[in-house]
Amino acid sequence: MSGGQLHANGCCWGIHYAKKMIHAVLVLNTLGKPRLAKFYYPLRAEKQQDIIRSVYKVLSSRAEHVCNFVEAEIIFGYETKLVYKHFATLYFIFVIDNAESELGVLDLIQVFVESLDRCFKNVCELDIVYNFNKVHTILDEMIIGGQVVETNPLEVIKTAEEVFKQESFADMIAIALKSSGKR
Repeated sequence: MSGGQLHANGCCWGIHYAKKMIHAVLVLNTLGKPRLAKFYYPLRAEKQQDIIRSVYKVLSSRAEHVCNFVEAEIIFGYETKLVYKHFATLYFIFVIDNAESELGVLDLIQVFVESLDRCFKNVCELDIVYNFNKVHTILDEMIIGGQVVETNPLEVIKTAEEVFKQESFADMIAIALKSSGKR
């Protein structure tokens, strides 16, 4: 099955989607290169790439000043939408089910971008590319298993910075152990 065609049961790629708000978070540049792709259900890499291409095709063909919500049933299955914001060279895209508020998700995208801005002092595409783990940590502080768990950017960054410190400390210990083992 190619092109995101739907099965008779209303699901795409042979996957049944549960009503759980967020199915995926994508960040694509204006050339369609994925800079972040987080799917909240198991999916083979080839299917992820097909979906990313389909999403980019839809968004890149839209006029600049149109609504930031797009029906995505042909890509993701029954009752799904793309909610996105375009910042500079990046599209921040959340794939949601119809039970979720589009305006609430637009606010969530804003919180994600504000959190990235606080972490990277005005985030840019290269920050996302070269700080992949930090970006995922920030996203994981906001969304777990497709469910929103935090919407305050100050809390997101506070918790993420604690994780960064713990990772840094663990790295220092690993380096110290390696260097002491060489002697």
